[in-house]
Amino acid sequence: MENLSFEDAMKDLEEVVSELESGDLSLDKSIEKFKKGIELSNYCNKLLEDAEKTVSILVEQSDGSMKEENFITE
Repeated sequence: MENLSFEDAMKDLEEVVSELESGDLSLDKSIEKFKKGIELSNYCNKLLEDAEKTVSILVEQSDGSMKEENFITE
């Protein structure tokens, strides 16, 4: 899973959700899919958190120049 892009992981997660919502799976298969969904959800969350840490914003200085600063969440 480590090589999956965010978009591919989200697509896989959507497929898992769709399969679970169909109600056509056995209990064992549903639990297996649920576990996979949790793993994909956690993976996507981590990718988003990592992206948030690397986001930078440009702030205009009083002299008109631009300065790059780290994005800080509150």
